[in-house]
Amino acid sequence: MNTYCKVAEVQLKYKPKTFSETIRSSSEINRLLKEKVFDEGTIGYKEYFKILLFNQANMLIGYSTISEGGLNSTTVDVRVIMQTALVSNAISIVIAHNHPSGTIYPSVQDDDLTRKIKSACDVMGIRLLDHIIVTPYNRYYSYCDNNRL
Repeated sequence: MNTYCKVAEVQLKYKPKTFSETIRSSSEINRLLKEKVFDEGTIGYKEYFKILLFNQANMLIGYSTISEGGLNSTTVDVRVIMQTALVSNAISIVIAHNHPSGTIYPSVQDDDLTRKIKSACDVMGIRLLDHIIVTPYNRYYSYCDNNRL
């Protein structure tokens, strides 16, 4: 009996670009998110979940949109977050999402997701620096600043 198995080749690619952003505080992260990551025209329209990726020197090496949702929620797959961090060789990450309603306070679902991501990061040796919630009204919430990481 001849057994022949075909399998698909999986290729993951990452082309680094040079960024000069070094982040030292949640206010700097918020500024970066508002200026370069979130679209001013859609931040009040629906929820987006993003990841910022950092190297050993705490320099931003990239960002990615993890999910796009509706008015008050978006589905996030922790595996996609970890895959993105691993493929980009990130040493640390910041996760972020927006609340179109303008409320800065995290929901129970936000807290649960943050715990899951933190746990996955711990297993993989990746530092979760912060989880930032941004709003269209120039206000934000930092899990780190509120000692919730």
